[in-house]
Parts: sequence; C-alpha cells; structure tokens
Amino acid sequence: MRLVAGACALAAALLTAGAGAHPQQHGEVDGHLLGTGAWGNVELVSKAVLTTTPDLVADVAVNPAGTYAFLANWGEPKCPDNSEAGGQNNPDAGAWIVDIRDLENPREVGFIASAQDSRPGEGMQVLTVTTKFFNGDMLVMNNEQCGKNGRGGVSLWNVTNPLKPAKLAENWGDRGFADFNDIHSAFAWDSGANAYVVTVDNFEFPDVDILDITNPKRPRLIAEYDLNDHAVDQPALNLTESFIHDMTVKKIGNRWIMLVSYWDGGFVKLDVTDPANAVFLGDTDYNNPDPELLESAGASLTPEGNGHQAEFTRDNEYFIATDEDFDAYRSTLFSITSGPNAGNEYQTAPTGGGASVTLLSDLKLNGPVVYGGYGCPDSEPIPPADSIAWPALAPGEERIVVLQRGPEQDPSAPEEACFPGEKAEAGHMAGYDAVVLVARHLGETTETLPPFCGTGAFPAHEPIVTVCTTHTAYHHMFNTTPSFELPYPDEPNNEPDVGAVGERIEVGSIFDGWGYVHLFDADTMAELDTFAIPEAHDPAFSSGFGDLTVHEVATDPDEADRAYLSYYSGGLRALQIVGEELVETGGYLDPEGNDFWGVEAFVRNGRTIILASDRDSGLWIFRQK
Repeated sequence: MRLVAGACALAAALLTAGAGAHPQQHGEVDGHLLGTGAWGNVELVSKAVLTTTPDLVADVAVNPAGTYAFLANWGEPKCPDNSEAGGQNNPDAGAWIVDIRDLENPREVGFIASAQDSRPGEGMQVLTVTTKFFNGDMLVMNNEQCGKNGRGGVSLWNVTNPLKPAKLAENWGDRGFADFNDIHSAFAWDSGANAYVVTVDNFEFPDVDILDITNPKRPRLIAEYDLNDHAVDQPALNLTESFIHDMTVKKIGNRWIMLVSYWDGGFVKLDVTDPANAVFLGDTDYNNPDPELLESAGASLTPEGNGHQAEFTRDNEYFIATDEDFDAYRSTLFSITSGPNAGNEYQTAPTGGGASVTLLSDLKLNGPVVYGGYGCPDSEPIPPADSIAWPALAPGEERIVVLQRGPEQDPSAPEEACFPGEKAEAGHMAGYDAVVLVARHLGETTETLPPFCGTGAFPAHEPIVTVCTTHTAYHHMFNTTPSFELPYPDEPNNEPDVGAVGERIEVGSIFDGWGYVHLFDADTMAELDTFAIPEAHDPAFSSGFGDLTVHEVATDPDEADRAYLSYYSGGLRALQIVGEELVETGGYLDPEGNDFWGVEAFVRNGRTIILASDRDSGLWIFRQK
C-alpha cells in the first residue's frame, strides 16, 4: 500500500506552482493543481480543443478500430435547446465525433445531438454488435434530464460510418420509449446471438436495469435487480447509501461477468450469462479504519464508501476500482449546544444537493435553527429567513433551516416527494445560510438505522451548506417528543410549527482526504492495496487546487499489470501492479492544469494509446512509452 513511486519530484513542483486562474486552459474558475507536463512512461501526443466553456465535456469513448473518439457534451447548467446543435463551442448537449486516425492531428468531424433538455455524462461506449437485426458499431449514450422537457433512458446510434451516424433508439428505459427516469451510466455487450445493455436507474429501486437490444430499434426490458437484496451495504460503518453508480461486463472463461460499482455497497460481481436470471457471486467490504487515510495521513477514521467505477485487468486476476469523493473533509457529530438537550450528539451522513461545512470560513456550522417543513415544491412554503425573529447571532454563526426528508405520512406513500438538492435549493432561495436535513419516520418505535437523507443534486443554485442527521436530533432541536412510527402521530408537542425557532446546533469538520483507488483480488474480492496522489491526503491541498479525487480507471488492453486514471485536477496517472501493490509509473499534468473526467485505452501498432477528456477543453491523446 503506497502513494507513489516516481512522482515525488513532481509533487514538489506542483506545490511550488500553487493555484490560480488559468484563462488559456480553464477560464476564470477555481484554482487548479499545476503541473510540468508528462513524466515517466507517458507522453502527450496531441489534443483536440472542442470548447472553451468550463465543465462542458464529460465522458470519452473510442470505436473498436481505434479511429474515432466520441466525447459527451454535458451541456451548460441550464441545458439550452439543442435545435441548432453541432459545431465547435456549441453549448448544446450531445456527443462530439473526433477523427483520430492521425493521432498527431485529431479533428472534430461531427456532432450527435441529444433530445431537448437531456444530456449524456458517464455512459459513453462504442462496441461492435452482430445480431440478426444489426451488424456494425453501436454508440451507447446515457441520458439525464436538465430541463422541463428532459428525458432519460439510454440512446443507441449506428456509428459504423462515424461521419453519418444514424439513430437506432433514443431514451429507452425500464418504462419503454421516452423513459423519464435518469440513466447515469450504461454499458452494453454482445453475447453472440443476443446483445444487452445494463443501465443505472437514478430514480428507483431495483436500480440495475437490463434491456435486450438484440434488435436495437426495439429495446426490451428483461430484468431489474436491487443488489441490496444481497446485504452489500455495511450499516455498522454508516455505509447505507447503497445504490448502483457504474458497471462493466466482460466475458471471463465461458461466463459473462458484470462488475458493479454500488457506492456504499462496494463492488459486486454478478454472473449475467443469462441476464434475466443473474447470479450473485460476491462483493467487497470496505476495510475499517480507512486504509489509505491511515497510511497517508495517519488518521484512523471509518471508510466513506463512494464506490464509483471499476475494471478487470487484462488477465482477470485483479480489478482496479475508484472511490469518488469531492470533499476532503467530513462532518463531525451533530451536537445541540443549547436548551434541555445541550451536549447531546447525533450521527451525520452525506447528502446530495448541498455543500459541506467546509464551505464556511471557519469550517464549522453553528447557530440557531428554524423549522421549515419539507421544502418540496408542493409543500408549505419555507418562511423567508428575514421573516424569522432570530436570537442575537454571535460572530461566525449561521441562520439554519431544518427540513424533513419526505414527506411520507404512511407506508403506501411515495418514498421521496422531492430530492435533497431541491430542498437545499429551497433553503437557499429562502435566504438561509445553511440547511439541516433530518431522516424521516421509518415505521418503527425507535430509531435503529444511521441517518439517510437521500441523494440527487440539483446544482441550479449557488452551493449551500447541507447536513443530514437523525430524526431524533430533529425532535430534540425543537424539544418535542421523538417518534418514529407510521402514520405520523397526531399528538400535541410532537411536531414543531413551520417557522418555529429551535435550539442552537454545531457541526464541525475533520480532514479525511479525497477519493482514491483500490486494488482487489478478482476471485476472493479481498482488497490488496490502495493508491492516492500525495496532494489528495495533504490538508494544504484541501481547497483552491480543483478536485483532487480520482474519477475513472481504464485497464491496459495489452499489458495485464497496467492501468490509467483520470484524476480530475490531479491529471492523468499511469499505474503498474507490482507485487500486488499499485505503483505510479508516469502521468501528465499540464502547466496550466487539467480537469480529466473520462479515460480510455486501446492498442495501435503495438503501443497503448490513452484518451482522456478534459472537462474544460476536449480530447487529449497520450501514448505509453
């Protein structure tokens, strides 16, 4: 278990370079880690600048021949109408097509537009499919909504001739054509007579959806799975946000094996030789204490989960997996600091749609709270912060609104009336400095599970600090009687009135580093090693240097012991497995910084070529020396 083998000198150079705005590469945005170019066994070949709009580029894919690349255009935050899609610097969502036959001179040659208010992100893939209905190269694209006319599902395109892409199916999901369920990622495979695609259903459980695409013009749902049925989460470690994020499928021996990244559930293997009757083969456990944090920073804390993406090595002996964690700090216990429950502490949990307490200058959330109800579009409006009769605020205190998860008044009601991002946005729009989300009733007489306030970011608002805590803490903040049963009891003094001012609370923070990389034994599912760039576990780089979490991994298709990482602002990194340890052997980080999202590797003329998508510019092409 180690950080790096050959990048210590680079780290020193990066530290000296520091952060700042870099208009040529990234525009006037947050600082980036600055590099010195290529090192080790990686060399830069060329790049294709597709945009100058920050954060516009998402995933990258390459066709099986290694001649054309496809890059996801994520679309601007408001996701404008794509009626005039196409052309360099176009802000509308879809996919750029880049001719890479001449690696030294890549050029944009086309654009595939997504449906209005829909956009791709992580689900880009090109594969050859040969069934009785289709014979050629197929582009697979996920779809997520970003406007009132948005649609989800998966889209399939015939890109046998990349210069003349033809639509096969668009926005198909478990609800059929024009599915509105967001699909965060997708992965397809051709098993011979049949072809399939597995998708991430953002909106519901079961969330592993498999469609038969043997006839790609008529996808057909054949299976849905919830891997929590196999108890893959670890509630004892507060790892309960267990849901699918990404997956790959590979033929190993005579079986088709799906490797599923299941966030707090870890990494799961399924036998999908018969996709309609998948067989659970095993899953990983997160080690406690967090092994990378213990080694690199000397801190003993529980793991955070965040299983993001994984791939088998060429020989299938190992798989390499990434944890995506955008926050170098985690919240400490939630405490009440005034009133009859002063001194009580409660668990906290991550939640989508808001920022951590480290957004605050003192890295601490503290101040009085007011009850705002549920904060959903159809709920009673949150009273404006300026309408509240606040007690005098001490220096450094915030005005905090408390919102419940839900609503859920009875077991038959929908689990979530709106996403936590919508609640955070409602708190922001009402003028509060921070939001506390509290877990809902669970139909029990006591609170038996760690807090869970949901996931799902809606980044239309400026970031607002958002903390999730328990339902017990909610009652104690307002000095009401804790209750957990369903339907909600209608008793005096059980629920505060909307607008009621409660006690003072405090939530601090502790440094725990950014997301990192795991090496697993593919047979036993045992963790063998972890890897992180040195800056990722140095508090000096916790802010102002961009995102220093790993994002994706691409294993080398030619050499069994090599892999490549897209490390956001940490650049491109090359790894080698040496004695069951991950060792850095090279990489690239531009003198003006990078922000790499996707990474793919293929072989041309006996050498491995690596494609990386920079969120702020486009396609970067590298070669292994």
